[in-house]
Amino acid sequence: MREAGPMGLALLLKKASLVGAFFVGAIWQLEAQAFCPTPVDPQRVTVRQVVDGDTVRLNDGRSVRLIGINAPEIGRKGRASEPFAEAARERLQALVKASRGEVGLVPGVESKDKYGRTLAHIYGRTGDNFEAQLLSEGLGYRVAVAPNVNLTDCQQQAEHAARQAKAGLWRKPPVIPAAQVRQSGFALISGKVKGIERNRGGIWIEIDDSLVLQVPSRLQRNFPASFLQGLEGRTVEARGWVLDRSRKGGLKPGQKRWLLPLTDPSMLERIER
Repeated sequence: MREAGPMGLALLLKKASLVGAFFVGAIWQLEAQAFCPTPVDPQRVTVRQVVDGDTVRLNDGRSVRLIGINAPEIGRKGRASEPFAEAARERLQALVKASRGEVGLVPGVESKDKYGRTLAHIYGRTGDNFEAQLLSEGLGYRVAVAPNVNLTDCQQQAEHAARQAKAGLWRKPPVIPAAQVRQSGFALISGKVKGIERNRGGIWIEIDDSLVLQVPSRLQRNFPASFLQGLEGRTVEARGWVLDRSRKGGLKPGQKRWLLPLTDPSMLERIER
């Protein structure tokens, strides 16, 4: 979901995103504090740099990836930034500045990602959770990746507030039909469940003859028995990182090209019609 169109339109979107982000921030600031209250005795650390809307670098050299939020990507190597990417970074910079650079750090159950970054929740001096704050302003998408799912419920509430208010990323619905998936990467996808299968690889949920969701076998224990009940024939909304199985000849006969692994039950929602 990259920014497209003439340069003038891109500039207008960027300006609108900045204004909207700070306006909505004023509206939701008090509510966001209630979504994910601060825990007892978080680690006190100092932020040296805000890299983007979901990553900071600390004075001790660690890079920290905020748990539970996927902010729009900042453009690099000649690629344009995604809508609201700059607004998300500037908002996180403002939150860090308001906390005088010192924040509370709560590492996740899984404390490192594959890039070596520290996975953690971050809190300001007043106890506000930065991920919930950004989500409540529509400056990122909620994600839940097991085992770091302790704040999923309150982060879901924060995102719901932004979605109801049509704030930030939710001004223009970002959800795309499964049949319109054209590239790999993070996406929110809707469609009807056409079939469900199980094998050694996990649970496979076919969406609109175009895409398949996978519950990997190693994560099945995290999905309750009720997860699949009444799912077939229902319209759902799934989110996560879409994979293109046709790359490097990986697509086998009869398989769907697009695969979206589910990392937590909350990454799929049933849509009421």
